[in-house]
Amino acid sequence: MSTQKFATKALHAGHDVNQNGGTRAVPIYQSTAYVFNDADHAANLFALAETGHIYTRINNPTNGILEERLSALEGGIAAVVTASGTAAISTTLLTLLKAGDHIVASNSLYGGTYNLLSVTLPRHGVTTTFVDPSDPENFEKAAQENTRTFFIESLGNPKLDILDIEAISKHAKTYKVPLIVDNTVATPYLLNPISYGANIVIHSLTKYINGNGTALGGVIIDAGTFDWTNGKFPEFTEPSAGYHGLVYSDALEAAAFIAKVRIEGLRDYGGALSPFNAFQIIQGLETLELRIKKHSENALELAKWLQEQPEVNWVNYPGLETSPYKHLAKKYLSEGQSGIVTFGVKGGYESAKKIADTTKLFSLLANIGDTKSLIIHPASTTHQQLSDEAQESTGVTKDLIRLSVGIENIDDLKEDLKSAFEVIKKTVLA
Repeated sequence: MSTQKFATKALHAGHDVNQNGGTRAVPIYQSTAYVFNDADHAANLFALAETGHIYTRINNPTNGILEERLSALEGGIAAVVTASGTAAISTTLLTLLKAGDHIVASNSLYGGTYNLLSVTLPRHGVTTTFVDPSDPENFEKAAQENTRTFFIESLGNPKLDILDIEAISKHAKTYKVPLIVDNTVATPYLLNPISYGANIVIHSLTKYINGNGTALGGVIIDAGTFDWTNGKFPEFTEPSAGYHGLVYSDALEAAAFIAKVRIEGLRDYGGALSPFNAFQIIQGLETLELRIKKHSENALELAKWLQEQPEVNWVNYPGLETSPYKHLAKKYLSEGQSGIVTFGVKGGYESAKKIADTTKLFSLLANIGDTKSLIIHPASTTHQQLSDEAQESTGVTKDLIRLSVGIENIDDLKEDLKSAFEVIKKTVLA
């Protein structure tokens, strides 16, 4: 599979028709548990002496095909799918970290992730220092003796800052900690963080990979490149009390982390993906390349058009020549810059809310990556739980509107926004 191109892998990777009853479509294995051949077979499965299926919270044939496919597309050695993108993040961090550990994270994270790191994890004894990621050296400067990971989004949501993954990964290597990259907005078609030094890649499959707003899902992909025996991670080099004395680094070598995620993370935290949702996500993944090209094309044209509108104060899109991230876009996102556009309107907070209330094609809801265009005012919704200072650090201003640009006809999208601008001219700006 390694020599095949993206579109081919998205359609075929992980699915051996001869092992799945000759089915051309991936089957839905809607079963919670699996019959063992005999007691010895069951014992061997639980002891990891044989591969196979025990219980769908841990693994499932439909989920397994999706895992293999996503791992192939991102260039990892293995993957674990989860119930949501947030489940992927929390399962990763709770598997990797313990009370007393520390994270260094980019400050331009999605609001829900920012809240997880700043509010929820500290209750479990895990703290985070947020840094301005525009200077990669900030990560190493913020690292402490107890730092155990660097966490970033490849393309911040909604700040749309492109991070220099390669430079940040060098600081992670210097400090001997894994670099975790949430690659949701960029998608594996536009960017492969592993090729720039990332050790673990996460996606919310709910977004562009599913693409139609019908199924929640997440994935954790292991590059297999981190040395868990470097002395900072005894959970991988000492016998595991949670799995009858297993020493992960000895038994599973490069796959130590992703194995621990499955046999302890999924088992204990329970964030398993439904096989039916895995099936739905596979349907979306098959057309990801076609869709993300159109998302990117529409978003760039709409961003250019917004720059010309008198009601608009500023426009942020990495593909614009005026973007401060244009040089990084050429390096990391040369095939397109995805489908998120943000802009600020005259009249500030009230105008932004009014526009979100008024559009017809752009649906007002909290999601991105749908084939249909979406709109939201983050300051009053997705980021309202953050302080004004935290909102500003994540790129959220009172006048900011976030668009998830779909694949509709671009002229219709322009007309929809133009009609909303006419409303604020007659009301808020009158």
